[in-house]
Amino acid sequence: MGGALQVYPRPSRPVPAALALPCVSASAYRKTMCRNIRTLHNFEPLATSDEVHAAALQYVRKIAGTTKPSQANAAAFEAAVEEIAHTTQHLLDALVTTAPPKNREVEAEKRRARYEARA
Repeated sequence: MGGALQVYPRPSRPVPAALALPCVSASAYRKTMCRNIRTLHNFEPLATSDEVHAAALQYVRKIAGTTKPSQANAAAFEAAVEEIAHTTQHLLDALVTTAPPKNREVEAEKRRARYEARA
């Protein structure tokens, strides 16, 4: 298959309970989310294209189950990263909030404190 990603339709029947994702609260979801993918919304300064690309790369690595694709899958892997980065940037541009922007240094310090508490 060439450059474009295949879009699969949603299943017409319910997903079996064994395969369904459990309903979890937002805080529980954040705790189980891949630690390498950082929140990019509502920061001052705005997320850079490098940060968006890095998040897309981490996502594709997680989904693919590999950090480096084989030569046979390299084109599909890169196409997925670019498409997800593009879509992520559109999402970030469209999101609105009334909350004040977060400070990157303060949030980084919170992450370091959580890391120290886990260690």
